[in-house]
Order: sequence, then structure tokens, then C-alpha cells
Amino acid sequence: MIVAFSVSPLGVGEDVGKYVADAVRVVRESGLPNRTDAMFTSIEGEWDEVMDVVKRAVAAVEARSGRVSLVLKADIRPGVTDGLTSKVDTVERHLAEGAG
Repeated sequence: MIVAFSVSPLGVGEDVGKYVADAVRVVRESGLPNRTDAMFTSIEGEWDEVMDVVKRAVAAVEARSGRVSLVLKADIRPGVTDGLTSKVDTVERHLAEGAG
């Protein structure tokens, strides 16, 4: 499964980068395939391991903030591995083929 999530502290002002970095650090240290962009961090693995990482990432932000916002989207597709890369590769292949 692939989970895209965003975790952000509430009530700490506009500059939330250091809090988000705490969450991303948890994801990267998990060893699971992951990718972070300006809006979300995506992580790939089995249900229990991915959800454990998300829970720990939220806890990392919560440790320095009394309130946390979590947005989560999941692609649950048993038996598929390397979806984090292959889905993007498919789109890139279609783009390279041109319009039509």
C-alpha cells in the first residue's frame, strides 16, 4: 500500500518546517520507501508497518505541539510492490510518448 500524508502542528505560527522535519525524519528512519514533496510525504509498505510509521510521525510533531492536523490518503492494492516508483514511471512514459 501507498500512503500519502501531511502532518502539521496547529497553534505554533506560520513557520512549521522544524515540526514537519521531525515527522519526515521518522519516515526516513523507518527504512520504508518514501518520498517527500511540498505538500505530502508518501510511504510504501504493508498496512501495519506504514500505519505505525504514520502514528510515530504524528507523535513526533505532537511532542512539541499540543494540537496536530493529519491528512491521509491511501492506495490499498495487495500484491503490488514498488508502486511509489512505478506509478510515476508510467505517467512519465505516457508524457514521453507525446499527446494523444
